[in-house]
Amino acid sequence: VQLQASGGGLVQTGGSLRLSCALSGRNFSRYILGWFRHNPGTEREFVASLRWSGGRTVYADSVKDRFTISGDKVKRTVNLQMNSLKPEDTAVYYCGARIFATSDWPFWGHGTLVTVSS
Repeated sequence: VQLQASGGGLVQTGGSLRLSCALSGRNFSRYILGWFRHNPGTEREFVASLRWSGGRTVYADSVKDRFTISGDKVKRTVNLQMNSLKPEDTAVYYCGARIFATSDWPFWGHGTLVTVSS
């Protein structure tokens, strides 16, 4: 399983960014794909997840109604549309994958930095 995140950058408060995670390596029908974020000195924070087969989504309360996770099965990407960005959304964002009905996230892509200026 290989994951490659892209799309980070600098944006002003209230702006939008779209992150993309390219998937490769296998059939992802039994996988949950997720986005997490991390700042130095803090724990990695769950942002959103998507069940590749079926499309069920889960969001952290802090991003609900502002972020949308989606999957493109033709392009084999998992996308995170981030709207109404706040300075506290600043972090390195990572995409991850785990097998459905397991709790560990063993597969990770490199992070992409999102900076929201006030």
